Amino acid sequence: MKSTFIIAEIAQAHEGSLGIAHSYIDALAKAGVDAVKFQTHIAEAESSSEEQFRVKFSYEDNTRFDYWKRMEFTPEQWAGLKQHCDDKGVEFISSPFSVAAVELLKKIGVKRYKIGSGELTNYLMLEAIAKTGQPIILSSGMSDWNELDDTIAFLQPFGNALSILQCTTAYPTQPEQWGLGVMAEMKERYNIPVGFSDHSADIYACLAAATLGAEILEFHAVFDKEMFGPDAKASLTIAQTETLVKGVRQINAALHAPHQKHDSSHFSELKTLFGKSLAVNKALPAGHIISISDLESKKPGSMGIPARNFRSLIGKQLTKAKQQWDFLKEEDFV
Repeated sequence: MKSTFIIAEIAQAHEGSLGIAHSYIDALAKAGVDAVKFQTHIAEAESSSEEQFRVKFSYEDNTRFDYWKRMEFTPEQWAGLKQHCDDKGVEFISSPFSVAAVELLKKIGVKRYKIGSGELTNYLMLEAIAKTGQPIILSSGMSDWNELDDTIAFLQPFGNALSILQCTTAYPTQPEQWGLGVMAEMKERYNIPVGFSDHSADIYACLAAATLGAEILEFHAVFDKEMFGPDAKASLTIAQTETLVKGVRQINAALHAPHQKHDSSHFSELKTLFGKSLAVNKALPAGHIISISDLESKKPGSMGIPARNFRSLIGKQLTKAKQQWDFLKEEDFV
């Protein structure tokens, strides 16, 4: 059975705490996801003191550079996080935001790279990723068709396995912003695996995407939506994640399990049990000519003339008297 690949993104929900990061791995593995995704930030390589907050959410960081610096882990700590994922049977994924981050992730042995929406035109970094030969997941949140076409055309000659996620960069995303219909257009346009990256803060968008055939799902996960950080209010809780995983697995089973409608023989007993036979709804004398107003249908379906054949009785003459609610049989007619 083809199963949707489910990625739960921690991003910066760990708030720079290695212990919290490991706790997320434990919780999300238990919830049943396929992969746990981080973001690998190396402040000096990707940012500067000139980078200001789009929305000032931090009480302890003066600039975005300060924030990214606080989100950093050492290479050894990243290796430990990956090993923890391996031990728990979930794939470790992290989005890099610099060539330096790509090199770090390459050294610890990531199996695939997820490109954040804001990095889709960062060809310098994309080339470094492409040269690893590993699969690449592209997020389309801030790109139009021309940018997506150009990025895919840039990457295709390297031969990496590519996939793309419909994504809307809005936190939280409203239903009219989900863009679920775009997935089919992406599939037709690029003929690569297509999925959905969600920021809606609930399970409905991902369930709908899975029903429409999303091959990959990604969403932010957090212990509590009141936690500090830019993504908390657009995330799923661990309990929501567990419910979502269960729902997606059931949708996968429903979509891909064979369901035959050309043969209903295995329902024969039930069809008899729930089927209806024809009866009279009033006492009728012998010689009575049957009209539709004389008929009722009653269970079970094995008591004479099937209800579907009622028209064949209209205008026929009874050979014997019938009491109210008696079943009708072929021998009751001339």
